[in-house]
Amino acid sequence: MPNYRRPRVAGGTYFITQVTYQRQSWLCTEVARHALRTAIHQVRQKRPFLIQAFVLLPDHFHGLWTLPQDDNDLSTRLRLIKTYVTRHYGTALELNLEVPASRTKRKERNLWQRRFWEHLIRDETDFAQHCDYIHYNPVHHQLCQVPTAWQYSSVHRFIAQGLYPSNWGDHPMNVNLDASRYDN
Repeated sequence: MPNYRRPRVAGGTYFITQVTYQRQSWLCTEVARHALRTAIHQVRQKRPFLIQAFVLLPDHFHGLWTLPQDDNDLSTRLRLIKTYVTRHYGTALELNLEVPASRTKRKERNLWQRRFWEHLIRDETDFAQHCDYIHYNPVHHQLCQVPTAWQYSSVHRFIAQGLYPSNWGDHPMNVNLDASRYDN
């Protein structure tokens, strides 16, 4: 087994991707959206972080999260969010997936992939590329024609705050998608 080490930078900003178990498409259901929103709110009460950008897709989500200056523990936050959703809403999601023996042995359920992808943001350019990637991702997955047509995205906040023009992403050639190598 590889000895994988995640970067741990206090106050760091991270691009994250979390995928559902076996890429089951449940994240955009009303119950799941409420569950995830509640879980994030609950975790942020004790372990604050800033959500810079976010997109929710049927089988995964991407985010840019910034940790407090004295904190470097991204993994615990994501684990607590996944655990909260599983414990409090797992049954309500009504997913009829068999839990394999390996997960039963570890007392795991069948909502999330065990691991998540993260990338420590290096600079302003890296940050901007990942924001663009996050917001264009629903178009990339052919869930909509333009980013603003996808309702589960912070692209709307970016436009309202004047960070993007109102027609951002209408023409893919104007979108910086160098972060595409981070797709799951």
